[in-house]
Amino acid sequence: MAHNQETLAKTPVIKFKGQDFNFLRDHCLSRGLLFEDETFPAETSSIGLQLLQGKNLSRLMWRRPKDILEGKSEPHFILEGASRFDIQQGEAGDCWFLAALGSLTQNPQHLQKILMDQSFSCHYAGIFRFRFWQCGQWVEVVVDDRLPILNREYLFVHPRNNNQEFWPCLLEKAYAKFHGSYLNLHYGFLPDALVDLTGGVVTGIDLHSFPSDLVMILKTAAKAGSLVTCGTPASPTGEARRMEDGLVSQHAYTVTGAERIQYRGSWEDLIRLWNPWGNTEWRGRWADGSPEWQETHHQWRRLLYENKDDGEFWMSCQDFQDNFSCLYICNQFPVSLNHGNMPPERWSQMMFKNHAAPGNTTEELLRDTQFIFSVPESMEDNNVVMSFNIMPQNLKAKDEKFPLTFKVFKVDPQFQPFWKRLPPTFFSQFRNAVKGIVSKTKCNLTKYFSLSPGTYVVVIATYREVEFLLRIFLKMPDGDRNPSSNFSLTTLKASLLENGSQGSIFHKYAHQGLDIDATQLQSLLNQELLRGTPGDTFSLDECRSIVALMDLKANGKLEQEEFSRLWSRLVQCQSVFQNIQKRSGVFLSVDLWKAIKDADFLAGTSVSNELLDLMTLRYSDHSGRVSFPSLVCFLLRLEAMAKTFQNLSNDGKGLYLTKMEWMNLVMYN
Repeated sequence: MAHNQETLAKTPVIKFKGQDFNFLRDHCLSRGLLFEDETFPAETSSIGLQLLQGKNLSRLMWRRPKDILEGKSEPHFILEGASRFDIQQGEAGDCWFLAALGSLTQNPQHLQKILMDQSFSCHYAGIFRFRFWQCGQWVEVVVDDRLPILNREYLFVHPRNNNQEFWPCLLEKAYAKFHGSYLNLHYGFLPDALVDLTGGVVTGIDLHSFPSDLVMILKTAAKAGSLVTCGTPASPTGEARRMEDGLVSQHAYTVTGAERIQYRGSWEDLIRLWNPWGNTEWRGRWADGSPEWQETHHQWRRLLYENKDDGEFWMSCQDFQDNFSCLYICNQFPVSLNHGNMPPERWSQMMFKNHAAPGNTTEELLRDTQFIFSVPESMEDNNVVMSFNIMPQNLKAKDEKFPLTFKVFKVDPQFQPFWKRLPPTFFSQFRNAVKGIVSKTKCNLTKYFSLSPGTYVVVIATYREVEFLLRIFLKMPDGDRNPSSNFSLTTLKASLLENGSQGSIFHKYAHQGLDIDATQLQSLLNQELLRGTPGDTFSLDECRSIVALMDLKANGKLEQEEFSRLWSRLVQCQSVFQNIQKRSGVFLSVDLWKAIKDADFLAGTSVSNELLDLMTLRYSDHSGRVSFPSLVCFLLRLEAMAKTFQNLSNDGKGLYLTKMEWMNLVMYN
């Protein structure tokens, strides 16, 4: 691990400006008050005077949704599901954020992480909360529900067709608070919004030099659950303006679909886009009402065509590439630009959070932040991806781009023992970087590299001190994707089947034939289950944990009946682990949800996304890999905790424990 770097550990959700949602809401409810946010007040300072130039500020009001609707109807946070059509952009030029948000609505599971579970009816106190990702952690932002109204019209994002659904307005307000004001949302960068909403990795594509199979790539990205957005080039004036063809210059759009259809005896590639304005659509070929649709088979018209003034439209792929300049694809891991019948790529990940001090000279390279990693096997192109996330507080102006320089050096074998930090002699003898990037970025930068097997060091230099997160993704080859592990699936399976009766194994290791403690269980599992195979073996601490979970009498030992229960679960864990590892070559933390689903003894057990994120960090290593012993401990603990709750709860919804009961429960298990 490099000097002054820390592997990113799980941290609790950060409370923006120290505001605790539950405390503030309960305080208001207990006193019959509606929350008023002093940290983002209902004043022009929260908007920014530039957005209010030429407006009659005496008519500016801040009103809550219930007051805006004037009792004619009740406000709703979400009504019949969240959709991109709920959004209509207002005075702020934040299409870059709204286009990313429009794409996120196509992935309800991830959208829910941002929106949380809240409403205008249950425990309403005029306070709402939202979460955004920043430099390796989720940040929870609290806002009141007072919205700026000018001349009885919404100043910023407003509900589509003036309906009663207010999640887009409140989310935009929280994002404005996150960035300091609504003015700071006026023009921005699509990759930054995508990362803020997902914590993902953004792949940027220059449409002017992209291959002709764009539609198939977009379909593959959509199948993988990716967020896809795009942008038009700037106008000569640098302002967003509507052009004669219906497009808006210097404007962000959401890519919502891609299809290859039959047209006039051949194939036509189409792309569907959505404009955050909620109207103003393309007027060219394949637009709403265009003659091309009348010449298309009725089957395609029925599936794809809707003539609505909702900001969504189709256009040909060629027109898309002629009129748009950039495309961004965002996913949890880097996405491949390949498509077809190729198996999905799998990546290992390392995350490091650090500070970098200014420096650029040879001597200063020695002071700069170093990150050392290894590429284990030869792969095809783009096998290493590096993603930088810079803390926004490091930028002096909202539109400033940050100069960032990083160089990748291959480390000669004689220097590879220096895992903490490479000595000065390395840089004096090996001055030529394998790869070097000098770039300017707003907050996020992602670069792809093609590196041969070996050990490398990344050296980062900046022109002033900056806090950043570095994520290094290594593409995993087919077959055995973790050659450092000698864990044998064949040996594991054979040991379970050949020994037949677990009784004979139990008595072989049991103390006087009656019970087994953690030390004896460790010997049994490693010698009988894993057959002494080097690599992933059960540690004594893991065996102590297993004994505690399966020990019904709480005496620190397993009797034969308890061991029999354990053995049946080991067989299932083995099957789950083997099936997943056979399919993909390695068991990664992203496979934990499937393991829960496939383990019969966990039938009916469900976990939240937040819990799964915690378990990922608890049971996987720095590269995201989960060992077989870790999987066993995870599944056994999940079963034990679920059953304990079921046994102690009277109504299945909650339980009451004294302090000592709680301590006895959690400290032993």
